Amino acid sequence: METVVASKPMIKVAAICGSLRKSSNNRGLIRTALELTKESINGIEMEYVDISPLPMLNTDLLVDGKLPPAVEVFRQKILQSDSILFASPEYNYSLTGPLKNALDWGSISPNVWADKAAAIVSAGGGFGGARSHYHLRQVGVFLDLHFINKPEFYLNAFEPPAKFDSDGNLIDEASKEKMKQVLVALQAFTLRLQPKN
Repeated sequence: METVVASKPMIKVAAICGSLRKSSNNRGLIRTALELTKESINGIEMEYVDISPLPMLNTDLLVDGKLPPAVEVFRQKILQSDSILFASPEYNYSLTGPLKNALDWGSISPNVWADKAAAIVSAGGGFGGARSHYHLRQVGVFLDLHFINKPEFYLNAFEPPAKFDSDGNLIDEASKEKMKQVLVALQAFTLRLQPKN
């Protein structure tokens, strides 16, 4: 007699970092998420989507109804994903300029963000980037993004014990476990939002 084990459907997650620095702690959070989806979470295929090639939003760059090639590539990656993981550093109580630029390029009709599940993670001083979450959530309301409510992940990167190495890689095991909880919640919410077949 054969046993049939039901597996979770595969979801595609686009991972976006609001920092352009390669050794950014927030980029380290994305690297950790990528590792976790390969090593210990079944049913998630995650791709890092680099926002650094995007030009600053300028609608004069639309020529004959066509977007710049880097923007079109970016938009296609978002369209092909089921959900988004944002690593959002906090700059002056808000999200970063490059991240807002990416959100704006994606919102040009047709809005590629619409009806996707999303989660936010961040690392920084003080509140660990938590204030950027609030602003990103507000922007997401207009873009029809649907954020998970729990767990929240904002990490004070400078409190002992050390959370990151000198290259921005997450080394704190408790934080890795919390990241795993975020990814599992994003997976569950993404599946909940998908139409039933």
